This record gives sequence, C-alpha cells and structure tokens, in this order.
Amino acid sequence: MARRCSLTGKGVQTGNNVSHAKNRTRRRFLPNLQDVTLVSDALGVSVGLRVSASALRTIEHKGGLDAYLLDTAADKLPREARRLKSRVKKAQAKKAA
Repeated sequence: MARRCSLTGKGVQTGNNVSHAKNRTRRRFLPNLQDVTLVSDALGVSVGLRVSASALRTIEHKGGLDAYLLDTAADKLPREARRLKSRVKKAQAKKAA
C-alpha cells in the first residue's frame, strides 16, 4: 500500500538522523496517514480514503469533502481526487438541473 495521501499527494520524504557527533544516517519521514470514510453530500455515498491528518483538518475547515474538492485547484490534486471531484461536479450539476 502506497504511503501517499489520496487528497493532497503528500508522501514519504527522506533525510538524515544527525547524532551529537554529527554522524549522519539516512532515514524516512512518513506522513501521518489515516484510513477514513468521508461522506460526500453531492454523491450521497461514503468514500473510503487514505488521508493525511493535515488534509482532514483542512476538510473540516472548508466544510466537508465536497467543499474541499471544489475549492482546490485540479492541478494540485492527485488523479484519484480529480476523478472524485469530477463526479461531485456532475452530481451537483444534475441536482441543479
């Protein structure tokens, strides 16, 4: 399973552990990923995603999954999130018509 956020694309970073003697060894910085189920109001379904904790806070701040997806530029979203965004747009257009 990939260690990458489904909504932000945040992934693993690498760096060094630096001891007091300045010895450097390679290490990995893992993102704080959570398996969550988010409800889409426009689609009327629950969507299971692997999301970083910072993305969860942003979703809450924006007012839900639909608002987050519609407010975020498509070029900043990973492929899976872009597909979800287009599904939400279509569902909202269908409800409006």
